[in-house]
Amino acid sequence: MVPQQQKKYSLTKGYNIQNTMSDQYKKIAILGGGNMGIALAKGMVASGKYRAEDITLTRRNTKALAPLVEQGYRASSNNALAVAEADIIVLSILPQQLDSVLDNISESIDPSRHLFISIVTGVAVTDIITRIGKVVEVVRAMPNTAIAIQESMTCIASKNASAENMALVKEIFSAVGETVEIEEELMSSATALVACGIAFFLRSIRAAAQGGTEIGFHAGDALRMAAQTAKGAASLLLHFGSHPENEIDKVTSPKGCTIAGLNEMEHNGFSSAMIKGIRTSANKAEKLYTDEK
Repeated sequence: MVPQQQKKYSLTKGYNIQNTMSDQYKKIAILGGGNMGIALAKGMVASGKYRAEDITLTRRNTKALAPLVEQGYRASSNNALAVAEADIIVLSILPQQLDSVLDNISESIDPSRHLFISIVTGVAVTDIITRIGKVVEVVRAMPNTAIAIQESMTCIASKNASAENMALVKEIFSAVGETVEIEEELMSSATALVACGIAFFLRSIRAAAQGGTEIGFHAGDALRMAAQTAKGAASLLLHFGSHPENEIDKVTSPKGCTIAGLNEMEHNGFSSAMIKGIRTSANKAEKLYTDEK
């Protein structure tokens, strides 16, 4: 019998579904050629499973996409046209831009052909369907910027997508990192832990590097040492499937320097600050779209 936790959260890397993609490459329109949209496009192509010429990125000022065009990607300032020519539409825009974008492309949407992937913070599947006025399949996804180097952690959820389309979305994001399927009600929490989390861990690495500089290392050396140490710590957990405290116990000895440093950090609220920050980001993510109404 499969435990309930395993049923609900299915972690996948290198997901490979036979015949999920047709022999003909699917056309993808990424509406919003900003940092995340570009990172997704680059990660998909870098995976070797997608071609630059099949990906169109849209942006008001297409000159900003000129370097990508030179690499074979397509660029457009016409969202409706990009949608009409695509099979998969990725919404990679700000919550406050969503309504106007959906209004603009609604006439170009064919529910029988189009699959929507939304990485818009705080926007539910039903919000998109209601605004479009057509029953389209929508999968919500929350990756992070490590998608550009195929190391993203992406959470996906849907209330109306077919099993085939969920498999397709898993294939797309598993090509650029790891995926976990969650309940849609947890997407704002995923935003805080996964997407905002990149910044939280980067800030902790910066702090470690600053500490290294204070105790004698040159700034560049301290940053490299801190970043590699953080990478090693994460790799230990992923490789052994262990709990952080198990690995911490291995480097803390009675009256030692590690436990002294850890206790000093905890006395100053290290864990509490991280937990509060994640909770604050989750609450903010939940309201980003509705607060714009």
